[in-house]
Amino acid sequence: MVLLSVPRSLRVLVCAAAVAYGIAPAIAQAQSGNAKPPDQKAAPAGDANKAAKPSAASRLKDELAEAARALTGPAANPECVWLGQRVVGLLWRDDLDTAFRHLDLYDRFGCPGSHVQVTFRCVVRQGYIDPKSPETLNARVHACWINPALAPSAAAPAAASTAQAGHNGTNK
Repeated sequence: MVLLSVPRSLRVLVCAAAVAYGIAPAIAQAQSGNAKPPDQKAAPAGDANKAAKPSAASRLKDELAEAARALTGPAANPECVWLGQRVVGLLWRDDLDTAFRHLDLYDRFGCPGSHVQVTFRCVVRQGYIDPKSPETLNARVHACWINPALAPSAAAPAAASTAQAGHNGTNK
């Protein structure tokens, strides 16, 4: 409540000083001319596995190239692939507000909304995805984006019947 009694110009000045004070060391270091690159040390043995995995940038590049080969029309455009797959993933995780914001942007790029619908249907038909494994969700969304007519996996009906049996046992 104390801030409300302080004039707005003073509050702006205090905020600007706080921001300037916070970034001043970074500016001073950048202007010091000390452009020495960070030490390049040998990667520890534990990082060898990380080096073997493709980077996120190369994986995205590969996914976009695969979509361009497999699809025709706007659904194969890189911006449509990237945004559309994000929308489907957000829908799966029940983050509807964010999904709808992304869907608005997806539509603005002229991407086909029907492809998001059939991809989400494919993802749902595939069955359960472990929420602690985002790579599994991303891989399934990508596979369904490339081929929305993908047949449900054999594990999906088994998981559904197990869930149904557990649910029926509790409702006596």
